[in-house]
Amino acid sequence: MSNREPFPFLSPYRHGFVRVAACVPTIALADPAANAAETLALIRQGHDRGAALMVFPELGLSGYSIDDLLMQDALLDAVESAIETLVAASRDLRPVFAVGAPLRFEGRLFNAAVVIHDGEILGAIPKTFLPNYREYYERRWFASGLGVIGRTARIAGRDVPFGTDLLFRSEGDAPFTFHAEICEDVWTPQPPSTLAALGGAEILLNLSASNIVIGKAEARRLLCASQSMRCQAVYAYSAAGVGESTTDNAWDGQASIFELGEPLAESERFPAESTLALVDVDLGRVRQERIRTGSFGDSIASRQAEMGYRVQSFTFAAPSGELPLERAVDRFPFVPDDETRLAENCHEAYNVQAQGLAQRLKATGLSRLVIGVSGGLDSTQALLVSAKVMDMLGRPRTDILAFTMPGFGTSERTRGNAWQLMEALGVTAAELDIRPAARQMLADLDHPFGRGEPVYDVTFENVQAGLRTDYLFRIANQRGGLVVGTGDLSELALGWCTYGVGDHMSHYNPNGSVPKTLIQHLIRFVAQSGEVSAGAEKVLRDILATEISPELVPPDSTGAGQSTEAVVGPYALQDFNLHHLARFGMTPSKIAYLALAAWGDSERGAWPSAVPREERRAYNINEIKGWLRVFLKRFFANQFKRSAVPNGPKISSGGALSPRGDWRMPSDARVSAWLNELEGNVPES
Repeated sequence: MSNREPFPFLSPYRHGFVRVAACVPTIALADPAANAAETLALIRQGHDRGAALMVFPELGLSGYSIDDLLMQDALLDAVESAIETLVAASRDLRPVFAVGAPLRFEGRLFNAAVVIHDGEILGAIPKTFLPNYREYYERRWFASGLGVIGRTARIAGRDVPFGTDLLFRSEGDAPFTFHAEICEDVWTPQPPSTLAALGGAEILLNLSASNIVIGKAEARRLLCASQSMRCQAVYAYSAAGVGESTTDNAWDGQASIFELGEPLAESERFPAESTLALVDVDLGRVRQERIRTGSFGDSIASRQAEMGYRVQSFTFAAPSGELPLERAVDRFPFVPDDETRLAENCHEAYNVQAQGLAQRLKATGLSRLVIGVSGGLDSTQALLVSAKVMDMLGRPRTDILAFTMPGFGTSERTRGNAWQLMEALGVTAAELDIRPAARQMLADLDHPFGRGEPVYDVTFENVQAGLRTDYLFRIANQRGGLVVGTGDLSELALGWCTYGVGDHMSHYNPNGSVPKTLIQHLIRFVAQSGEVSAGAEKVLRDILATEISPELVPPDSTGAGQSTEAVVGPYALQDFNLHHLARFGMTPSKIAYLALAAWGDSERGAWPSAVPREERRAYNINEIKGWLRVFLKRFFANQFKRSAVPNGPKISSGGALSPRGDWRMPSDARVSAWLNELEGNVPES
């Protein structure tokens, strides 16, 4: 990528990301100066790595497990000196950070989070809910922050906003709003962070101590993930680690960060030295989810009177130049990298498809399923689902009327695979050659091909596609059947289907919300499930190895046939584009940035083992931008097809394109704003 401007495109801050770190310093019990030094070392590390926001453990400047030493003036004076040390050092450091400290205020002692940035204490938040059960005795030392709002405390020689009513907002290069709560706060039925999220906080910090017992780490993950999902926010959690007293407890130093319920980063537990978990959180995604989830807005309205927050503003200057994205980006957003999750997802998707089709067949009172089988991916999956439906309903597979319908571009390989698959599955199989009818129709249209000229235009292709579907519908009329659709979500997004009486239409389409990248894995799932014969497994694997093609045009002089991906783009990239545009509403430039992070290096990240090695390739920025341009143009131009799709079940939380489900847009919307954003913000090499 020579001759390009490295900034701002290749900085995550340019695309709505904010770099957050959850930190676990080694603790020196009752030694605030040493703890400040260890904290400062981690802050400098975060600065060097481009962090914007860092969170440290509860009472990290004093140590959590020092019991009655918390009430010693010598200790409390040393804590204020340690805070002053951090404030002075922060003038030369980029991140805003929250540290835990015991603070005196109006004759009481509070367990507090102190927020520091650029030589200032922005505010201090007292802990609201104090545990006083089992191994916890916090009420012995601390007062609750409940009701402490609108106050000012004297901390390290400064008058500082103090209370549970504080939010902190960056107004610099990377705007973000955050809130801090402390340990037990999140274990309660209504954590303070819930109201803070409704008040505008996008990042929720938890300064925790939290001793470790068997099973507690998973409980913390569940709690933080659920709060992140419920509040539609980022949740960053830091628990005390090595150095805390092991007189009666142990400490594992669990630091983790969650976004909208998803785990993004976690530090090594039981670390021998100071450590941190650092990741780029996607606040653009958080904001989109809040906008599109009406119930979140309703919750804001219902609690408006309670949300009297004081917003403390500060200016954050994002680092200039390039920064590598500190975040895993799934190449296949519809397909989990984890093999166990992939198998579970395929099991669910396959059964959702079958359940939907079975219910529709029962509701119609019809006795048969009618399907065209090409030997390609989509019709193969639809036929597998149809066979499962008949098994579920206790009916013979011979009630599936399956037809292979060779046209002018049909290869012997796909025709042979279609026959082998139909026979292996035990359905009623037949061949219906559409070429004579197609020749007649083309002649009736006075098409050049009807006069013997090798003209293979869109009319030539769609005559064949339309005839296939027309025959299937008439067969269904004649024999009391329901036409099973085969087209998938990716084709629908790209408009790669013949409208009306073509592969666009059916009585019911179980594939309609399944992207091409997932279709392949569903077929692999069935092939290795043990539910099909050895012959069926063999032909399924050959179908998976066949190049995706509509096979509507005869091979050229070199013997090469049509390639779908040569026209509409690699399905792996286009499914990536679809997911981020339709599901998350991202700008084209952000999609391109993420695609480059995911696909710019073919060796980066995990590949599902089921993905053939030949498909593990890289794409440069020019290819990514070019295929994204194709995607946008086709997506907007073909909404009219999506406005009239047949019924079919939603499969993935990644979305569907039915106007009765996830997606609604006018068929005559213009794509100009999206293309302009792409061209204006994505450089080329």
